[in-house]
Amino acid sequence: MPFPAPAPVPVPAGPDFLAADRRNAVVVDAEGVSLECNGASLDFPWRDIQTVHYKAGPGGEVLMVAVVLPDGRFFEGVVAARNQAKLQEWFAELAPVLGFYLAGRGH
Repeated sequence: MPFPAPAPVPVPAGPDFLAADRRNAVVVDAEGVSLECNGASLDFPWRDIQTVHYKAGPGGEVLMVAVVLPDGRFFEGVVAARNQAKLQEWFAELAPVLGFYLAGRGH
């Protein structure tokens, strides 16, 4: 008699962040970080992430997010903001969300 499949482990609720333009997106939530580019998505669960960096890109209206893995590899996502005010809004939203999930990792 086969054993029943284990029940999925619920992901604890926490803050989330979404930045998107017409082609790209960055999502940060309780599951991890997702970088979407032209319909392709890279998903990184928190257990696989060493740290996450972000900054303004060229022209000051682009959000650049880098997910760094423990082996030193990194993956970048880029999202165009409508204007500098929107980019600053994203920074204000992203900082505490990353702080929440990266707390205790020494980063």
